[in-house]
Amino acid sequence: MSELSSSVRRRRLHPAWWAAVATFLAIIGAAGFRSTPGVMVEPLHSEFGWSIGEISVALSVNLALFGLTAPFAAALMERFGVRQVVAVALAMVAVGAGLTVFMTESWQLVLLWGVIVGLGTGSMAMSLVATVVGRWFVARRGLVTGILTAANATGQLIFLPVIAHLVESSGWRVASITVACAALVVVPVVLLLLRNRPADVGALPYGGTEADVVEPIRSGAARLAVGTLIGVARKRTFWLLVAGFFVCGATTNGLVQSHFVPAAHDHGMPATTAASLLALVGIFDLAGTIFSGWLTDRFDPRLLLGTYYALRGVSLALLVPLFGADLNASIFAFVIFYGLDWVATVPPTMALCREWFGPTAPIVFGWVFASHQLGAAAAALAAGLVRDALGSYDAAWYGGAVLCVLAATASLAIRRVRVPAPVPEPA
Repeated sequence: MSELSSSVRRRRLHPAWWAAVATFLAIIGAAGFRSTPGVMVEPLHSEFGWSIGEISVALSVNLALFGLTAPFAAALMERFGVRQVVAVALAMVAVGAGLTVFMTESWQLVLLWGVIVGLGTGSMAMSLVATVVGRWFVARRGLVTGILTAANATGQLIFLPVIAHLVESSGWRVASITVACAALVVVPVVLLLLRNRPADVGALPYGGTEADVVEPIRSGAARLAVGTLIGVARKRTFWLLVAGFFVCGATTNGLVQSHFVPAAHDHGMPATTAASLLALVGIFDLAGTIFSGWLTDRFDPRLLLGTYYALRGVSLALLVPLFGADLNASIFAFVIFYGLDWVATVPPTMALCREWFGPTAPIVFGWVFASHQLGAAAAALAAGLVRDALGSYDAAWYGGAVLCVLAATASLAIRRVRVPAPVPEPA
């Protein structure tokens, strides 16, 4: 065994875990903004007189760029390094959130919330998780994917009640400044702990050998991202994954994260109570996503995806009668179940990307994740328009339930990669 392998084995804590810790904290730092829109819709509507539809345009642009940036961010990480891209992205989130305190027109909301913060958060989306896991881990990939994916839910859990309280007690501007500071605080941690590759610290991937080292792909970021898309666009599996993740985004970030609080408020529930329920989603999302990663290491990811989407559809179909001014056991049951299922889809989706697309899996998953956020953007805008036109969100929830059935069908239609049988060596 090489000296490199021996030195790695002697270490008590593999440096891959430090990379995972830095990634976890970076995602939490950016998650502050992801907690903000749902509790700021009503205050912005009250202060500026903007319609829910106008505010939803900014949410839609943010969610779309959050996804469309992902494949290019993965390519930029290949070209310039993970640490550099993440540090700049956190700074963009801070700038975009901080400058909202000076806005007076709805187009400024679109520019700051939609474009600047969308580009920043998109650079730390799930493509970051795919990149870090693909480079640093061979063993425990599913579990680590689940943990890092859950970081967004953990950030929501930490920030959402705080942001809701600040909006109510001190105004939405103080909440925006808090989000900006949270993003900036994480930058030194990223610069200190996050390295681009195991070789930078003289290590091998966790649980791997020299054969598992992922070599850098030397190419322009845009060319690499677009070229990868062109290459996989001929694969049926890619489009089935895209279809499923489009629905995943529509029914989580698009519907529930963006509109659960105002929808509950329509039924007489205080916004702070509804925000606390949404934070409770984050608690159970943390458990559900980590457990999903554990399951992905052991079971067929296609069956997991089909099950997740089908159960999500059932819960959305049952949601409308559960809303009310007071808390009840049924709404708690919805929140707990939806939390467990929130992004449980990510570990099996990443596993299928690795299985089908090999070394380009992080960039491919970036494109798949782009569809997730396009679905979120479409649903956020559509739900806002439905609320303006019909006076309630009911049609949006039922529409989400139908989409989940289609996503379950698409997931079960994916084929597994056939591994050829070993050829016996001649005697």
